[in-house]
Formats: sequence, structure tokens, C-alpha cells
Amino acid sequence: MRRLFGTDGIRGKANVYPMTPELALKLGKAIALHFEHKGIAPKVVIGKDTRISGYMLETALTSGLVSMGATVLLVGPLPTPAISFLTRAFEANAGIVISASHNPAMDNGIKIFDSLGIKLSDDDEGNIESIFFSDELASGGHDGRPIGKAFRVEDSQQRYREFAKSSIADVSLKGLKVVADCANGAGYRVFPQILSELGAVVSAINDKPDGFNINLNSGATSIAGLALQVVAQKADVGLALDGDADRLIIVDALGNEINGDKIMALLALHLKEKGLLAKDTVVATVMSNAGFEDYMARNGITVVRSRVGDRYIIEEMRRNSYNFGGEQSGHIIFGAYSTTGDGIIAALQFLAIMLEKGKGASELANTFELYPQVLLNVNVKEKRPLGELKALSSEIREAQKLLGNRGRVLVRYSGTENVLRIMVEGENESDINGVAQRIAQAAKEENG
Repeated sequence: MRRLFGTDGIRGKANVYPMTPELALKLGKAIALHFEHKGIAPKVVIGKDTRISGYMLETALTSGLVSMGATVLLVGPLPTPAISFLTRAFEANAGIVISASHNPAMDNGIKIFDSLGIKLSDDDEGNIESIFFSDELASGGHDGRPIGKAFRVEDSQQRYREFAKSSIADVSLKGLKVVADCANGAGYRVFPQILSELGAVVSAINDKPDGFNINLNSGATSIAGLALQVVAQKADVGLALDGDADRLIIVDALGNEINGDKIMALLALHLKEKGLLAKDTVVATVMSNAGFEDYMARNGITVVRSRVGDRYIIEEMRRNSYNFGGEQSGHIIFGAYSTTGDGIIAALQFLAIMLEKGKGASELANTFELYPQVLLNVNVKEKRPLGELKALSSEIREAQKLLGNRGRVLVRYSGTENVLRIMVEGENESDINGVAQRIAQAAKEENG
């Protein structure tokens, strides 16, 4: 059993275990020792989003790392994919992102990239965890070691801006009017700058973080405000990032949502048209809609499914040499440019296609029907094995029997919160609503 790491690093409430400065200090030491055991004096990039607790955790992590001889490069508030890029660009041994992504402001998290800018493997996370709880750290573990240094990298934002713009080569966005929802998060500065530098007319919203308003009624998980602004400003398109800017959700000129499945479909077809989609295959997760998979099949594209989480998409992409994948939630991964989801690069690719085709976002992306799908969350006391929850298991079996081959039921725990996630998909909206509510009720009664 893991004691620290979940599916996307370490997560929790800020200033409450495990998101405390004491843990971050000790974790920094454990990360340094992990590399020392491999004979490496590590260089580590640390970035963060805009949460107030980021300062506390950044300072503690840095202290732990340099106390063990590591060199630390501090790049400040930047998107998660920017930290992945900078880890490679600086030839660092690891990159650390202090962020809880789309979660509320009082949450925070720590996730780690390897030297290739890829989220650490389960084995490496397990090794760091073992060191964290080992006698080696309990006894001090740093006697006689030279102390490392920490440096602030002043041009990190510019480096990422140039990298992101290079993903669409010499394409100009002149003529496009865009509303950019920055979620008061890590992309609040670089996202509007990138769009403006490429020639778009940009109206930025939710671009004034105060440490407490990240993701608050904004960004990829709350697009109502963006939709209103797109319509009111008569913009061509609205682009919503989440708090760490690794997700993208799009709003068309009429204020309608274009989710990750529809974004993926358009981008995959474009890559295939250009002969750039490796093995004519897209990697998606079990959450992607069956309508997306049907549409891909009709266009000669195979969909391979992975577990939920962009790290598992990337693992599948690397294992079988695929170069494109993503999630319904808006993580879009272009293997040619990035080793993690990048909402900004996905947005640039989408805008470039709009200009190349001379079509609006709705005409481009709303080319197929999604199956009705219900997503419900149930807060739980603990993550008990689902097999132990007899009433819940019975409801899930009955639901799958009712829906048959033309429907799906997926029930899983969140990797970052004490939440049970319920997804029901099928042809009849009334059926799936009833099924989802019965499953949720069973979950509440047994473990809510």
C-alpha cells in the first residue's frame, strides 16, 4: 500500500498532513537521496501554480533538497507542462510541480517529473517513499554532505512561451478574437501573452490570482462565465485552462462547450490527414465517450484505452510508439512536443486548424454525437475496496445488466480526493440517470 503518492503525486489540504512544510522538507531530502543512491548529485527544477500555500511548500522542498547537496532551479508560477519542458531544457534530473491542478485553492499537491519530463514511474515513487520512511532519514541522513544551492531562473516564462509558439511553426493567429480563461492559475500570464504575440485579439478573464481564487467559478471545470463572455464579446472562440494549465476545454462562438473528446477527435483527424498520426491510433482513457470511439472508427482511427490519468496515457503512448492521446477532461498530449498534457499547446493547435480550414469551432468539432453520459461524485469516509461494498456492487451489476452491450458503468475512487466517481453511459438518458442515482445512493448508504 502507498503511504504518500497517489495517482498524480501527493495531494491534500494545505498545512494538513501530508501537505505540510515538515513533510515537504523531508520529501526534498528523500528525493535527493533517491538520486544519490544512483550516484547522481541532482539538479532539480521547481515550479508551482498560484496557490498561497505554494510559497510555503516551495521553500520547504528547496531546503530539503539543498541540505542534501542538490542544485535547485526555481522558476515560479508556470504551467505544469512548462515544468516538464524546462526539466528537459535545463538537462535537470527531475522537475517538481507544486499544484493541486483543478482542485480548490486550499488543496495543494507535489508531483515529480523525471529527466525526460515524464511523471515518475510507480517504481521511482515507491523508492522515494521507502527512503522517506527509512532509518536513513530518521537518523539525519545528511552528516558531512556539502550543501547545495538554489537559483531563481528569470527567463523561464520566456523560454516556455517560445517553445509553445514553436508548436505551430510560423502560423499567425491574426484575425481571431479569443477569450482566454486562465482560471486564476499557473497560465494567467503566459497564456494571454502567447496568444497576443501570435497576433490574436485576446480578452483575458480570471487572470488576476490572489492566492485564493484559483479555479474558483472559472477555468476548464466551470465554463459558464467564459461562455457568457464569448457571446457578449462576439468572440470567435473561448479557451479555458485549469489551475495548472494542463487541461483545455473550448467554447464555441455560441457559448457551447467542446469537451476533451471532441477536441481530441478534431486534432486526431487533422494529424491523420497530414500523415502524422502514428499507427492511426489515439490513446484515450476508459472515461472517453463511446460516441468518440465510434466516430474515430468510422474515420479509420483506432482508439486504445488506458486507466484514468494522463500519466497512464503517456505510458501507453511510449510503450507502443503512439504519438497522440488525451482525456475527456481536456488533457491533450502531443508526443511530438510534450511528455504531459499541455492545455496551451492544444489550444494553439486547435486555433491553427480553425484558420487553415476557415471554419468556426462549432463546425469543426461538433461533427458527431456523444452518447448520453452521467457523471456523479460521492464523498466517502474512506476508500474501501469496492468488492466489500455489497449493496453498491449489486447495484453496479444490475445497472450493467439493464444497459446491456450499448451502455457502460464505471465506478472508481478519485486518485487525489476521498471521492467515489460514478460514470454511466448509454443510449437512453432517462435510464442512465436513474441507474447513476441508484448507484450513488448505495454508495452513500454504505460508505458516504
